[in-house]
Amino acid sequence: MKKYFAFMLALLMIFLTACQSDKVSGTSGESDSKTDEKGGEKIEITYWYAWGDKIGENNENLVKMFNESQDKIHVKAEYQGTYVDLHAKTQAAFAAGNAPEVTQNEISSIGVFAKSGMTQDLTPFIERDDINMDDFNPGLMGNSYVDGKLYGLPYLRSTPILYMNTTMLKEAGLDPAGPKTWDEFEEYLRALTEEGKTVGMTMPVNIWIYEAFIASAGGQMVADDDSKVLFNEKAGVKALEFWKKLAQEGVIKVPGGETAADVAKQDFANSRAAMIFSSTADLSYNLSVAKEKGFELNTAFIPSDKQNAVPTGGANLVMTAGLEKDKQDAAWEFIKFMTAKEQTIYASKFTGYLPSRLSAVESEEMQALYKETPQFKVAVDQLQYGHPRPMAQEYPEISTVIADEITRTLLEKDLAPKDALDAAAEKSNQLLKK
Repeated sequence: MKKYFAFMLALLMIFLTACQSDKVSGTSGESDSKTDEKGGEKIEITYWYAWGDKIGENNENLVKMFNESQDKIHVKAEYQGTYVDLHAKTQAAFAAGNAPEVTQNEISSIGVFAKSGMTQDLTPFIERDDINMDDFNPGLMGNSYVDGKLYGLPYLRSTPILYMNTTMLKEAGLDPAGPKTWDEFEEYLRALTEEGKTVGMTMPVNIWIYEAFIASAGGQMVADDDSKVLFNEKAGVKALEFWKKLAQEGVIKVPGGETAADVAKQDFANSRAAMIFSSTADLSYNLSVAKEKGFELNTAFIPSDKQNAVPTGGANLVMTAGLEKDKQDAAWEFIKFMTAKEQTIYASKFTGYLPSRLSAVESEEMQALYKETPQFKVAVDQLQYGHPRPMAQEYPEISTVIADEITRTLLEKDLAPKDALDAAAEKSNQLLKK
């Protein structure tokens, strides 16, 4: 168990990715009645979720819909903070014997939770109910399986995308469709930076975005067999050298500390930064901010180097292990509901998260949304270039090591990216060999 406690500690410093949201509390999935229409006791289960604001509202709304859709099961929804908070609390609750029946796993943690025995293999339930797995977008399934068994179904899934203040782009004489390559990205940053006034992009150190740039340059973070890290090879060095050049020339702002993601949001909202990288889950929020602040907003793929490539993100729904049969069946019914076509459409429209089912993407409702608000379709189109995140047990700790070295590289003028990444790789490989 020592590794798993280390894993949770490491999580406290990483995954500054997707979906930074303010806390909301509440359990709107609760109802006064815990009995069915015939007066019998309902099976009660608990669902833990991460993130507030629109994402939290979405979870609470869907739980309420589930509770009202049938009279056998009552789900209590409980907000638990960030993914880091949620994972730590889930582990502690599991050890204490009072874990929620259903929870979210951020996708790179699927393997760790499954191999620790904390989550349930869903394969028998899929086979029993003859679920059409071909309807789930294949670009989202890479982080669902562990050792050939299904441990989670895609729920609120995402990719990072480029958000642009196109009002600022147009004023600078730039194409509002956005940059497609690294070279064009650099040109945009230069054109949008005005010393003392605006910067092309506010870009906190973010492992998820670094994964995207490495993949774009033709590399990967960790070997397929998890035997060693690869981020210090040619593609990883090229990506960090590119970032360092942009930072030193002042065309990107690199905030640090726990508030870095909030600083990026604020700079973008107040037109101090023309662009940011963030999750597609922030789309509804950013559209509302743009409307409130009076500027136009557009979205685009992550700029490419050798190829278009992007890591997927977000969460899968998982069932905790060791449940009694009635709780298992209730948890499975809830997971089926939350990942069904209709709820996928609802969640995607409400938040901006990717619709995880192909039937949802092809539905008249989503097609109408894409026509009316094409910003929603960018992440869906980008998903054809999606790939899973590393799921090595030690990856959370490794991510902390990499983030620290990237930060040092960007802040210390004379620290060479190759030297920093080699130092991170040495520490990371030691973690893999534990």
